[in-house]
Amino acid sequence: MTITKSRRTLTGLLTGAAVVAAVGAGAVAVDLTGSDAPAEVALVADASTGNLRQSTGLTIDAATRAAQAALDAAEQQNQRVSVAVVDRDGNTLVTLRGDGAGPQSYDSAERKAFTAVSWNAPTSELSKRLAGAPTLADIPGTLFLAGGAPVTAGGAPIAGIGVAGAPSGDLDEQFARAGVEELSR
Repeated sequence: MTITKSRRTLTGLLTGAAVVAAVGAGAVAVDLTGSDAPAEVALVADASTGNLRQSTGLTIDAATRAAQAALDAAEQQNQRVSVAVVDRDGNTLVTLRGDGAGPQSYDSAERKAFTAVSWNAPTSELSKRLAGAPTLADIPGTLFLAGGAPVTAGGAPIAGIGVAGAPSGDLDEQFARAGVEELSR
């Protein structure tokens, strides 16, 4: 029992010393769990030296509204499509599969959205560029078919909306643009 008590006392002193040292360094870590393990000291990044950057992105609510607007536009024309909204990094935020949409449309919508945000251009324009640079189509995750539209803020891409499943890419892209327009309201 004495050994345990001594260890706890020593651990308490070491933990206390670590907290004092951390306070002196500008970071504080406190263990409130009652554990005998020494507390780990958290490191704090100095934001004043340009180590951090801020980025703009859609909220999940905005992404959902945009996807629903694109799906609604397709349904008004009796088209069965899937809609995907991806963030600036190409990560999927929202995907909606309309009633009766084909199984290929889900993946195609995501890939069109990814392609649109990656190049900050509608995929119908990008598909025209393939004539001069056919190896663009080899880039993983891309799909150079009409139906993807970028979402921008201050001229920079922040998201992409992709639609797939209509009988033509022009229709898919029209529905994707309806999603983009929803975000400007």
